Amino acid sequence: MKLGTIFQTWMVGEQVGTDEFGNRYFQSKGGTLQGRRRRWVLYKGKDEASGVPPEWHAWLHHTAETPLTEAAAQAKDWQKPHEANPTGSENAYRPDGHDLAGGRRARATGDYRAWRPDA
Repeated sequence: MKLGTIFQTWMVGEQVGTDEFGNRYFQSKGGTLQGRRRRWVLYKGKDEASGVPPEWHAWLHHTAETPLTEAAAQAKDWQKPHEANPTGSENAYRPDGHDLAGGRRARATGDYRAWRPDA
């Protein structure tokens, strides 16, 4: 978290809510820009935009006027819980043969034929 953002939040922000990951959401106390109050998030831990749940993303981007209720934010039984995008981290997907996953892959099985143009 940046010191300037914390100071600005203290001076002109009012807290609207907190998500299950501990991120805190704010909006400006006063003036508007093009008829809208400014909205922002203070992340808990690393600043990672993909860690914002969909219900808060909608509020941040003025798609929803108020944050969705807890009932609306509850995942259906067929939904997976929200996770931040792991690309570039140690949790990123690395298929067999990837340099960071050992660099070895299974040999071709013989069912592959290279394309050759008709001569």
